[in-house]
Amino acid sequence: MGLLSLLFGNKKESAAETAQKNQKKFEIFKYDGMRAWRMGHLDYAIKCFNEAWALENDFETMGYLAQTYQQTNQLEAARGLYNLMHEMEPEHIITLINLANVCHMQEDYSGMEKAAKKVIDIEQDNAMAHYLLGKAVDGQGNDIMSIAHLTKAITLKEDFIEARLMRAEALLNMRQLNEAMEDIDAILSYEPENEQAILLRGQKYLVEGNSAKAEEDYRHIIALNPFNEQAFLYLGELYIEQGKLNEAIATFDEAIELNPQFAKAYHERGRAKLLNGDKDGSLEDVKKAMEFAPKEAEALNGTYNNFEVRQTNVLGL
Repeated sequence: MGLLSLLFGNKKESAAETAQKNQKKFEIFKYDGMRAWRMGHLDYAIKCFNEAWALENDFETMGYLAQTYQQTNQLEAARGLYNLMHEMEPEHIITLINLANVCHMQEDYSGMEKAAKKVIDIEQDNAMAHYLLGKAVDGQGNDIMSIAHLTKAITLKEDFIEARLMRAEALLNMRQLNEAMEDIDAILSYEPENEQAILLRGQKYLVEGNSAKAEEDYRHIIALNPFNEQAFLYLGELYIEQGKLNEAIATFDEAIELNPQFAKAYHERGRAKLLNGDKDGSLEDVKKAMEFAPKEAEALNGTYNNFEVRQTNVLGL
């Protein structure tokens, strides 16, 4: 062994040892992050994945980190990672699907559309991509094209529940009741207790003037799931429309007992109380609604003309 080797050691062995140590650190951080993620310790998982990523530009680690950012509503960070992953592997479909979903969460429907179209360019018959494209163009106000893309998704995957729900709602909003009912029936044939489908069916009955069947569906949903807030709202509103103000108030009482911060239930109960002659009780409920929904405070003007209770999209899609 030469004098320099004795003094400074073997540089090749030293580099190899360093690489080996870094690889071991990377694996520890990555798998610790995965364990933390599975256990729901998401902040710690993010720290571990970042440490691992700093050691190695690993595609899988980036995917876990992006997903965890998405779960913790750090959407810009998640989107940045998905874009980096797309640059690394341009034809990785799951990355583009995840990117489209993040864009949807950010209400960036144009970005969502671009991501979905990239998937379709890679895999033309990807049902999920057509569904996401339908959601994207719906977000941009194009109902007709949305239905067309949703129809393509359903053609590719007949039991695509989410796509059928969204198409049924769009058709219902367009008063295409028979076509909407075809989707609702199909969904219920796959999932007889699908709450969203039953809720849509109740709306369909209401449009047709069959309030008894609508009430039956709303009550059925509440029996299936007492925490389905939309069913309480629709049932209470139905009672108000029928002039059954005490029944409406009792319905909203139950909803508020289950969720004391249910702003829309306070507001609708206030409307029922006002119609029932209880002005003080109505005012208290409006104040509560404003407290729990400050963004909608301007709409809560006490006349009940400007507060949109029925969501344009009852499914949250």
